[in-house]
Amino acid sequence: MPETPDRVLIIVPAWNEARNVGATVHEIRTTNPRYDVVVIDDGSTDGTADAARAAGAVVLSLPFNLGVGGAMRTGFTYAQRHGYRRAIQVDADGQHNPADIDRVLAGLEKADISIGARFADVGTYAVRGPRRWAMVFLASVVSRTAHTRLTDVTSGFRAANERAIAQYVKYYPAEYLGDTLDSLVAACHAGLTVTQVPVAMRPRASGRPSQSVVGATVYLLRSMFALGLAIMRRPAYIQPDEAGAAA
Repeated sequence: MPETPDRVLIIVPAWNEARNVGATVHEIRTTNPRYDVVVIDDGSTDGTADAARAAGAVVLSLPFNLGVGGAMRTGFTYAQRHGYRRAIQVDADGQHNPADIDRVLAGLEKADISIGARFADVGTYAVRGPRRWAMVFLASVVSRTAHTRLTDVTSGFRAANERAIAQYVKYYPAEYLGDTLDSLVAACHAGLTVTQVPVAMRPRASGRPSQSVVGATVYLLRSMFALGLAIMRRPAYIQPDEAGAAA
């Protein structure tokens, strides 16, 4: 297995992001020459894979849409098999600023998982109503599980060290909010540590996220249910001291 101790794997899950992923990959690759980019084409039906490949990314195409959880588990498996000791998720839509990657990675100096937090007094990202209530509630509950104060536990802009990569390869759920809440709670149950660093989010480069009062209310109810399941169950996981052997 090739060793890449000084390089960082940037995992970009992408589903029908042909209009955004090329620019995102290009920006990541020009930000730091140590960044290797792998795009997980999650069963896209447009030109996502071609656009990512043309921009210089390694592309892993899934045969059908698995969701972010399935795509990220694929990415972490790739990271482990190729000897990466650090990996970070960056969304294909341009909302995560590649200039903040090193800042999020720096959190790995004191924790196994580092979250780029949108609600930490940086930037103008705002969420209101039921969706905001859900995020505050989720953060308060997960903070107790993680034994540290977290403000944004649903952020996908997060980095993992070698131990966290091994944990995610072992258990990274694909169901609703599994890629954020469930994976984080399971990692805490496995003894991994978590920290957060403030980042500013950007608007989507193209396309519109789904936002409505009804959608926000459904998000509130579903997220609370998902969190309850994540806390109650104890999935199979890899102990932190076994991570090195797993790689």
